[in-house]
Amino acid sequence: MFGLLLYVHLAAAVVWIGGMFFAYVAARPAAAELPPDQRFPFWARAFARFFPWVWAAIPALLATGLVMASQETTPGLPVMLMTGFGLAMMALFLHVYFAPYRRLRRAVAASDWTLAGRQLGQIRRLVAVNAGLGFLVLLFGVWSVTGG
Repeated sequence: MFGLLLYVHLAAAVVWIGGMFFAYVAARPAAAELPPDQRFPFWARAFARFFPWVWAAIPALLATGLVMASQETTPGLPVMLMTGFGLAMMALFLHVYFAPYRRLRRAVAASDWTLAGRQLGQIRRLVAVNAGLGFLVLLFGVWSVTGG
Protein backbone atom coordinates (compact mmCIF):
# COMPACT_ATOMS: atom_id res chain seq x y z
CA MET A 1 0.00 0.00 0.00
CA PHE A 2 2.86 2.40 0.82
CA GLY A 3 4.23 2.00 -2.71
CA LEU A 4 0.92 3.05 -4.25
CA LEU A 5 0.64 6.06 -1.93
CA LEU A 6 4.19 7.12 -2.76
CA TYR A 7 3.54 6.71 -6.49
CA VAL A 8 0.41 8.87 -6.40
CA HIS A 9 2.22 11.44 -4.25
CA LEU A 10 5.19 11.64 -6.61
CA ALA A 11 3.03 11.67 -9.74
CA ALA A 12 1.01 14.61 -8.39
CA ALA A 13 4.22 16.46 -7.50
CA VAL A 14 5.69 15.82 -10.95
CA VAL A 15 2.56 17.15 -12.65
CA TRP A 16 2.48 20.32 -10.57
CA ILE A 17 6.18 21.15 -10.31
CA GLY A 18 6.92 19.97 -13.83
CA GLY A 19 4.10 22.10 -15.19
CA MET A 20 5.43 25.19 -13.43
CA PHE A 21 8.95 24.46 -14.66
CA PHE A 22 7.75 24.06 -18.25
CA ALA A 23 5.62 27.21 -18.08
CA TYR A 24 8.47 29.27 -16.68
CA VAL A 25 11.47 28.09 -18.68
CA ALA A 26 9.92 27.06 -22.00
CA ALA A 27 6.45 28.49 -22.61
CA ARG A 28 7.11 31.93 -21.12
CA PRO A 29 10.09 32.82 -23.34
CA ALA A 30 8.32 31.44 -26.42
CA ALA A 31 5.08 33.31 -25.66
CA ALA A 32 6.97 36.55 -25.01
CA GLU A 33 7.53 36.79 -28.77
CA LEU A 34 3.79 36.99 -29.41
CA PRO A 35 1.96 40.33 -29.63
CA PRO A 36 -0.20 41.17 -26.59
CA ASP A 37 -3.49 40.32 -28.33
CA GLN A 38 -2.18 36.76 -28.80
CA ARG A 39 0.11 36.37 -25.76
CA PHE A 40 -2.43 37.10 -23.02
CA PRO A 41 -5.23 34.93 -24.45
CA PHE A 42 -2.65 32.16 -24.91
CA TRP A 43 -1.76 32.29 -21.20
CA ALA A 44 -5.40 32.42 -20.12
CA ARG A 45 -6.08 29.28 -22.19
CA ALA A 46 -2.89 27.54 -21.03
CA PHE A 47 -3.71 28.16 -17.36
CA ALA A 48 -7.30 27.02 -17.97
CA ARG A 49 -5.85 23.67 -19.10
CA PHE A 50 -3.12 23.39 -16.45
CA PHE A 51 -4.94 24.54 -13.31
CA PRO A 52 -7.45 21.63 -13.23
CA TRP A 53 -4.43 19.34 -12.97
CA VAL A 54 -3.16 21.37 -10.02
CA TRP A 55 -6.62 21.18 -8.45
CA ALA A 56 -6.36 17.37 -8.76
CA ALA A 57 -2.75 17.26 -7.54
CA ILE A 58 -3.41 19.20 -4.34
CA PRO A 59 -5.87 16.76 -2.70
CA ALA A 60 -3.78 13.83 -3.94
CA LEU A 61 -0.67 15.33 -2.32
CA LEU A 62 -2.50 16.18 0.89
CA ALA A 63 -4.19 12.80 1.26
CA THR A 64 -1.21 10.64 0.39
CA GLY A 65 1.21 12.81 2.36
CA LEU A 66 -0.93 12.75 5.48
CA VAL A 67 -1.46 8.99 5.29
CA MET A 68 2.25 8.31 4.77
CA ALA A 69 3.25 10.73 7.54
CA SER A 70 0.72 9.16 9.93
CA GLN A 71 2.38 5.78 9.41
CA GLU A 72 5.60 7.12 10.95
CA THR A 73 5.96 6.97 14.72
CA THR A 74 7.32 10.50 14.84
CA PRO A 75 7.66 12.37 11.54
CA GLY A 76 11.14 13.86 11.35
CA LEU A 77 12.22 17.35 10.40
CA PRO A 78 12.29 16.67 6.64
CA VAL A 79 8.67 15.49 6.69
CA MET A 80 7.63 18.50 8.75
CA LEU A 81 9.46 20.84 6.36
CA MET A 82 7.95 19.08 3.35
CA THR A 83 4.50 19.47 4.86
CA GLY A 84 4.95 23.12 5.78
CA PHE A 85 6.43 24.16 2.45
CA GLY A 86 3.84 22.07 0.59
CA LEU A 87 1.03 23.85 2.44
CA ALA A 88 2.64 27.19 1.59
CA MET A 89 2.69 26.16 -2.08
CA MET A 90 -0.98 25.28 -1.91
CA ALA A 91 -1.84 28.62 -0.33
CA LEU A 92 0.17 30.44 -2.98
CA PHE A 93 -1.63 28.53 -5.73
CA LEU A 94 -5.00 29.45 -4.23
CA HIS A 95 -3.97 33.10 -4.26
CA VAL A 96 -2.82 32.87 -7.90
CA TYR A 97 -6.03 31.15 -8.93
CA PHE A 98 -8.50 33.39 -7.11
CA ALA A 99 -6.72 36.74 -7.56
CA PRO A 100 -4.35 37.43 -10.50
CA TYR A 101 -5.59 34.56 -12.69
CA ARG A 102 -9.21 35.63 -12.23
CA ARG A 103 -8.23 39.22 -13.08
CA LEU A 104 -6.21 37.99 -16.09
CA ARG A 105 -9.26 36.19 -17.49
CA ARG A 106 -11.41 39.31 -17.07
CA ALA A 107 -8.74 41.51 -18.65
CA VAL A 108 -8.42 39.14 -21.63
CA ALA A 109 -12.22 39.08 -22.07
CA ALA A 110 -12.17 42.90 -22.11
CA SER A 111 -9.05 43.07 -24.33
CA ASP A 112 -7.39 45.17 -21.61
CA TRP A 113 -3.79 44.25 -22.42
CA THR A 114 -2.29 46.63 -19.84
CA LEU A 115 -4.18 44.98 -16.99
CA ALA A 116 -3.56 41.53 -18.48
CA GLY A 117 0.17 42.27 -18.55
CA ARG A 118 0.20 43.30 -14.90
CA GLN A 119 -1.69 40.18 -13.86
CA LEU A 120 0.51 37.90 -15.95
CA GLY A 121 3.60 39.54 -14.42
CA GLN A 122 2.26 38.83 -10.93
CA ILE A 123 1.47 35.23 -11.87
CA ARG A 124 4.97 34.84 -13.34
CA ARG A 125 6.62 36.01 -10.11
CA LEU A 126 4.41 33.80 -7.94
CA VAL A 127 4.99 30.78 -10.16
CA ALA A 128 8.74 31.37 -9.85
CA VAL A 129 8.41 31.40 -6.05
CA ASN A 130 6.17 28.33 -6.07
CA ALA A 131 8.47 26.39 -8.38
CA GLY A 132 11.39 27.22 -6.09
CA LEU A 133 9.39 26.01 -3.11
CA GLY A 134 8.51 22.88 -5.07
CA PHE A 135 12.17 22.06 -5.64
CA LEU A 136 12.82 22.57 -1.93
CA VAL A 137 9.96 20.22 -1.11
CA LEU A 138 11.54 17.63 -3.41
CA LEU A 139 14.82 18.09 -1.57
CA PHE A 140 13.07 17.54 1.76
CA GLY A 141 11.42 14.43 0.33
CA VAL A 142 14.76 12.98 -0.70
CA TRP A 143 16.17 13.90 2.71
CA SER A 144 13.29 12.12 4.44
CA VAL A 145 13.98 8.91 2.50
CA THR A 146 17.78 8.94 2.52
CA GLY A 147 18.33 10.52 5.92
CA GLY A 148 20.84 13.03 4.63
